[in-house]
Amino acid sequence: MSATTLDPKTALVVVDLQKGIVNLPTVHSADEVVERSARLAAAFRAKGLPVVFVRVTGGAPGRTESAGSAGRPPADWADLVEGLGKEDGDIVVTKQVWGAFHGTDLDLQLRRRGVTQVVLTGIATSIGVENTARAAYEHGYNVTVATDAVTDMSAETHQNAVERIFPRLGETDTTDAIIKLLG
Repeated sequence: MSATTLDPKTALVVVDLQKGIVNLPTVHSADEVVERSARLAAAFRAKGLPVVFVRVTGGAPGRTESAGSAGRPPADWADLVEGLGKEDGDIVVTKQVWGAFHGTDLDLQLRRRGVTQVVLTGIATSIGVENTARAAYEHGYNVTVATDAVTDMSAETHQNAVERIFPRLGETDTTDAIIKLLG
């Protein structure tokens, strides 16, 4: 599906493009995801629209069958990658779980600015991006995902999110198409 429109008050939400995540083995190039996210951020700023960078510094405490990482991550693990071009006016949200809404002030930050729609990019498609998209939808935001600015560690879960989940939560399109909609 192609994105049809962007609300006048749309925010870009960039999920987990941080040093400890972008170096993971992904289906699509993390460098391209960073570059496309940076292009979207520049386009949003040029229109005076909010840019939000989300980073993760922890994990939910529940038991899982998947083995967690052992040891303490490097000190710069949660630092946003330099290629994003973060600027002083950008919002940074730090989360402890997969989604960017739970336990953070993201919803408050967006509502204070009158935001009614979010455009999402980031890593991992089926984890941080999908959970943030689900919560945005549940909070009543219109959701658009830049499908060429997301990637995952698994081709199967990436494809499932892009083809089956995101179209049920909102609209999807490419970085270039979304920039064109910004006008």
